[in-house]
Amino acid sequence: MLTITQALVDQIVAHARQDHPDEACGVVAGPAGTGRPERFIPMLNAARSPTFYEFDSGDLLKLYREMDDRDEEPVVIYHSHTATEAYPSRTDISYANEPGAHYVLVSTADADDAGPFQFRSYRIVEGDVTEEEVTVVESY
Repeated sequence: MLTITQALVDQIVAHARQDHPDEACGVVAGPAGTGRPERFIPMLNAARSPTFYEFDSGDLLKLYREMDDRDEEPVVIYHSHTATEAYPSRTDISYANEPGAHYVLVSTADADDAGPFQFRSYRIVEGDVTEEEVTVVESY
């Protein structure tokens, strides 16, 4: 289960809407070993594509060094889908290399008449995708 603050959900959704029609992507870091998402880090989609996202390798290296210096880890790795539901694509699954992370997908398409966006979280481990419950809280 992913427990996340309303403020972080709002930031992720705002980033997805801002970058639409391109996919948005980013990380929410947290203190190592806690599983608690705290620091919102929007990233640039180096692919600048409505159907694909890619972290810039230099930006990603810088981010991982910064997280290491701060004793943090990536708790949430998020991106948006602009024309489909918030479910990992085969490409998303193949790039999922943080087995401890929550993979959050936001859909900015009204794919199921559920409203202007979907916010869903998954665990992706060795190609296996498991949707998990998301609990939104005001604070930790």
